[in-house]
Amino acid sequence: MTLDRDLELNELRISRSLAEGSTFIVRGPSRAENLKSLRPGVRGTVDRFVDSFRRESVGSTNDINGYQPDTAPVAENDFDAPAVHHAARDHHGGRYYDIRNANKQTASSLLSRELKGRHLQMIAIGGSIGTGLFVASGKALSMGGPASVLLAYLFVGVMLYFTVQALGELAVVFPVAGSFSAFSTRFLDPSWGFAMGWNYALQWIVVLPLEIIAGAYTIRYWNPDLDQSIFITLFLAIIVIINLFGVKGYAEAEFVFAILKVTAVIGFILLGIVINIGGTPTGGYIGGKYWYDPGAFHNGFRGFSSVLVTAAFAFAGTELVGLAAAETANPRKSLPTAIKQVFWRISLFYIVALTLVGLLVRYDDPRLLGAQNGADAHASPFVIAIESAGDTILPSVMNGVILVSVISVGNSAVFGSSRTLAALADQGQAPQILAYVDRTGRPLVAIVATSAVGLLAFLSNASGDVEYKIFDWLLAISGLSTIFTWASICVSHIRLRKAWDYHNRSLSDMAFRAQGGVAGSWVGFLLNVFILIVQVWVAILPSPTDSGNDPDTGDRVAEFFKQCAAIPVVLAFYLAHKLWFKTGFVKMEEMDIDTGRRDFGRLGIIKAREEEERQSWPTWKRIYRIIC
Repeated sequence: MTLDRDLELNELRISRSLAEGSTFIVRGPSRAENLKSLRPGVRGTVDRFVDSFRRESVGSTNDINGYQPDTAPVAENDFDAPAVHHAARDHHGGRYYDIRNANKQTASSLLSRELKGRHLQMIAIGGSIGTGLFVASGKALSMGGPASVLLAYLFVGVMLYFTVQALGELAVVFPVAGSFSAFSTRFLDPSWGFAMGWNYALQWIVVLPLEIIAGAYTIRYWNPDLDQSIFITLFLAIIVIINLFGVKGYAEAEFVFAILKVTAVIGFILLGIVINIGGTPTGGYIGGKYWYDPGAFHNGFRGFSSVLVTAAFAFAGTELVGLAAAETANPRKSLPTAIKQVFWRISLFYIVALTLVGLLVRYDDPRLLGAQNGADAHASPFVIAIESAGDTILPSVMNGVILVSVISVGNSAVFGSSRTLAALADQGQAPQILAYVDRTGRPLVAIVATSAVGLLAFLSNASGDVEYKIFDWLLAISGLSTIFTWASICVSHIRLRKAWDYHNRSLSDMAFRAQGGVAGSWVGFLLNVFILIVQVWVAILPSPTDSGNDPDTGDRVAEFFKQCAAIPVVLAFYLAHKLWFKTGFVKMEEMDIDTGRRDFGRLGIIKAREEEERQSWPTWKRIYRIIC
């Protein structure tokens, strides 16, 4: 029998807590091998296909000495849920949340571990390159001017750099299912983890139908008369099929999407330089004249604040690389490189590209405010800049890139929400059926449930603007979840470091350390809080209308709740769970810093060999490997 899958001790569901140095490698049969041996004598493709949807057996592996761990009994019907001890349960007549069992469940997830380094790197690079860059940056430019855009995206980039570094350390040390929501449960408060997990999942669930509608709308760029329903059905089917291929299907699709988006951004940068220096037949030298006429700033600090909020939402999705850690074959090796790619994404794909946009497009160009939705290529500053080069096919090419970006975000929406819902179910914070993982490592029920919400995209056929009002309010429920998530990641990292020191652990025991350390996480947390405050301020005092008058009171109140409704919703989730289970802030001495670690028992030896290899590197390579 070929043995080709690394399993850790915690995957065997041994009930005792893992102590430092107690993790080791055992080998178990691969999922492909399990599928071949499910029903001896059955060779049909249909039978193997059906079997792949059955629940993954919980206790199907032995260790190297033949020890069979204690596990829950497997139901006779593979489609039935096995009897397991839930984290949320009654205890001596009272409600009790077992945080240690919740940690164990996320650490022993049955999700498939098939992601490789190249997948994570492209997920990291392309994770936030989408309509937030290609289209929403146009509205940001019109609100604040080119200097505000540059400063705001740089500000958010600094915050996100420290935040993702903190996430990288957490995810490499604890590559568990649920990632940041599980970290909030483990290091902060189970009730806060509950609120963060549900708010994050709801955000992606609502985004899915919105992106499908946006994808169908991009087709109108070429032919306005086509029926949207056809393309809504097509794009929803594509997204569902990709995710039914499992994490490998998602990763391979994102790999292709990211290459296309990265190629488009690099091509625009090169073309933008040519247009700016007067290299096109229809235009002359532009240089920085738009920074003087109409100017570098617009609407003063109000404009900058509005751009800051837009910039924060443009980077949403970057944290998905941490969520993918639980399904990565070798997170210690693959994740650090992917995390460091944030530096290049911020510096090259956003700062350089948006600097060129500010040089090529006037902030008072009326086309910037003509977007009918978040994927309208007519309002894309990239398309507007390219159109200045003359009548070419390039605007259509950029619209095609926007279409790819929309499908990519929809793909990520199903991945992000399904994995978060499955992890919440593992922790007893969601219906247990959502924890169903089939024999190919897919959270099948969570994927189906999330995909079903995509059917709401057909509301776009409703008369009037009813569907947009519905989606506006649905999105408002979880609109700030990204900011809450990033802030929680920073605080979780700070708490981990304090617990690490409390238990007299050495930082050398960590496979990866955040480059900013605890100070960087404090910077990331404070900048997230500042963005949240600015969001509330912008919602209370919106920019003046074109007529120069402030909006009426009714519109202002509605706009405030659309932008800030997530705050009371998060508090409601948090307080409801806390009152129900009466959970408390996790104390330092009770914090679990062992369950879920993948130390492999050889971390010291591996790091010593890597250090010996680094000593032979030239100086340029050492610097390169620090940032890449």
